[in-house]
Amino acid sequence: MEPHKRNIAVVLAGGSGSRFGYDLPKQFYKINGRTVIEYSVDAFEKSGGIDEIWVVMNPSFLDEMRSVLSRNSWKKVTKIISGGDQRVDSTLNAVNICDSEDVNLIFHDAARPCVNLKIIDDTVKALDTYQAVSVAVPSTDTIFNVGEDSHLVKEIPTRSGMYMAQTPQAFSFNVIREAYQRYLADPQTGITDDCGMVKRYLPEVEIAVVAGDRRNIKLTTREDILLLEHFLND
Repeated sequence: MEPHKRNIAVVLAGGSGSRFGYDLPKQFYKINGRTVIEYSVDAFEKSGGIDEIWVVMNPSFLDEMRSVLSRNSWKKVTKIISGGDQRVDSTLNAVNICDSEDVNLIFHDAARPCVNLKIIDDTVKALDTYQAVSVAVPSTDTIFNVGEDSHLVKEIPTRSGMYMAQTPQAFSFNVIREAYQRYLADPQTGITDDCGMVKRYLPEVEIAVVAGDRRNIKLTTREDILLLEHFLND
């Protein structure tokens, strides 16, 4: 039997949240008295499958994150890492700071505060079999591919095979590091998440899908607040 790999949760909070229209990045918005990022970190703190937590934070708001840490009793948070201009840069900063190959990295959007223990535990368990894992939910809507025209339908994929990606997305360290090394050697546009990075540069690596939860939504606009308040009170 292979030795147990350490599972490191990387909570990505490097964005500025400019679309959200708040004085601070949206991860610091308070819902029911707690910031969004507190809910996200707390879920990984409570998971028995997570050994360590790193937070990748917008470098302009490191002091705010330290303040969040000071009022919580988390034991697993060991690093606060400065984020980059784009999501890929923030992930890369976490990959670059990792000093052990014998780990799994579990990336999660700080702005998804409704992640739950079942999702986290199922993701970690899937890493026993696969080197890349994403949480996702089946699409309940028909998807239009409008191509670059943005107003003309080019293709309507079969809905039964369409899933909407969520986070966490988790990887064996060697896989995510190799994908990013290939990206740096030949950067391509249009990659919006870490599974997209692996799929683009390591197409031979299977990406497993773990069942997500429709409550695991991402805080993007003000319209999402009421839903999140409801879910977090449930």
